[in-house]
Amino acid sequence: MPETTTAPRTKLRPKTERPKLHKVILVNDDFTPRDFVVTVLKGEFRMSEDQAYRVMITAHQRGVCVVAVFTRDVAETKATRATEAGKAKGYPLQFTTEPEE
Repeated sequence: MPETTTAPRTKLRPKTERPKLHKVILVNDDFTPRDFVVTVLKGEFRMSEDQAYRVMITAHQRGVCVVAVFTRDVAETKATRATEAGKAKGYPLQFTTEPEE
């Protein structure tokens, strides 16, 4: 009887890496009304009135405040839409993004 040897089968699965996260940052300015900033935070980032107020005050006191953390595409989209909401009303409201460390 002929001898047969079998090698064990191994499946190679490519490891998928989690997407890198990006922070959306609210930059304080002295011209955009506080109520408008709260309205934008509630609308774009689905925050409660209290959460939005705390983020706005933190940005006012410290100059900037991290609003939320998302994947890069979502963060950039939300930052752009929030900034454009300010521009549409004539305010210099600005949201930026940066990679999370």
